Amino acid sequence: MKTIFLVCSLFLALAACRAQPSDSPPVQRSVTISAGDRQTVLAAFQPTAMPTAVSDDLIAAADAEHLLLRNVYERVAPSVVNVEVTADIPNHPVIEGTTSSGSGFVYDLNGHVVTNAHVVEGAREVYVTFNDGYVVEAQIIGADLFSDLAVIKIDVTAERLHPVVVGDSNTVRVGDRAIAIGNPFGLASSMTVGIVSGLGRQLPSAELLSNSITPGFQNPSIIQVDTDINPGNSGGPLLNSRGEVIGVNTAIRTDSGIFEGVGFAVPSSTLRRVVPELIETGRVVYPWVGITSQPADLGLGVAALAEALNLPVTAGVLIETVSPDSPAAKAGLRGGSQLEPVRGIDVCTGGDIIVAINGTYIADMDELLAYLVANTRPGDTVDLLVVRGGETIEVPVTLEQRPTGGTAISTTCGES
Repeated sequence: MKTIFLVCSLFLALAACRAQPSDSPPVQRSVTISAGDRQTVLAAFQPTAMPTAVSDDLIAAADAEHLLLRNVYERVAPSVVNVEVTADIPNHPVIEGTTSSGSGFVYDLNGHVVTNAHVVEGAREVYVTFNDGYVVEAQIIGADLFSDLAVIKIDVTAERLHPVVVGDSNTVRVGDRAIAIGNPFGLASSMTVGIVSGLGRQLPSAELLSNSITPGFQNPSIIQVDTDINPGNSGGPLLNSRGEVIGVNTAIRTDSGIFEGVGFAVPSSTLRRVVPELIETGRVVYPWVGITSQPADLGLGVAALAEALNLPVTAGVLIETVSPDSPAAKAGLRGGSQLEPVRGIDVCTGGDIIVAINGTYIADMDELLAYLVANTRPGDTVDLLVVRGGETIEVPVTLEQRPTGGTAISTTCGES
């Protein structure tokens, strides 16, 4: 404060001198400054000393995450490939030879490569490009439009194959690091980083989108990330901090055609179920129960309806309809019997509520579907714990193969 006062005094003295009329003799003024004040004033105008570099320890701590990411990239990038496809556009026989591309990754030492089913759908020719630019033709082994996973095969030397490590998506939690490596817009071996921003999403299956089937089966347990996933990333791996594959990047939610903060990946639990079957038989057979329920992600799950409908539980699957001659119908499961308005939406009520399968409690339809996809096959018998009115019962259900061409479900409340 003292320094500022002295500096201001000097400026005021100078201003007073300039204010004298030009025809008046200058007024002589003297200002006495002590030696201590002089040093203070001079110090105020000295240049600031240059900062020294921070310590190596601080730099190492700040760069630790980047070193981790660099390590993951260097280990996994040789496993990630570009998948280029030449295909005819469906329903447009005049247009031939359309080329598109996506990503994929080496699955095993036998030359199997995993990608998205929608990447290779309708392909006449498929070529794989490694991150060093080496190109080889591939053959489609099998594709599953429900999970949107496909397996292609290449014939190369073992030295060129670097299989990924498949992790456990069941251990993934919101907030975990999510790393994507792929070929967005044809930019080979690009890495993007974000976090897991949501779990247990459902996406329309590629089969549903391809054939315009309504209603159709949903792809369950989808991982949502804020990692940049752009066109060309489809089929590439989603990785955790260990460099393990926790998902297969498959879709973005966008209104403009580019990434807008919401990407989706098929979980590795589905990959573990689907890929071996594709390699073995070229197709995947799924189990079927034969029920419908209102989607929880639209605010119509049991938790959201419990108070409004005075339900006896706050988690599970409220059955709306049961398909005729389905496993559910044969087991005696009951759908709803009457419509009740809830927040302006008619909900079919009075049906059974499934709360567990084989001793595993479920919160909603996504968890029921996820369990069926990952753990069961057609012909298996599962025990469903069901709340019916005021009692809880166990209902054994023998699963059948999922019907093709959509679901033959009664969609009218009370017809089950």
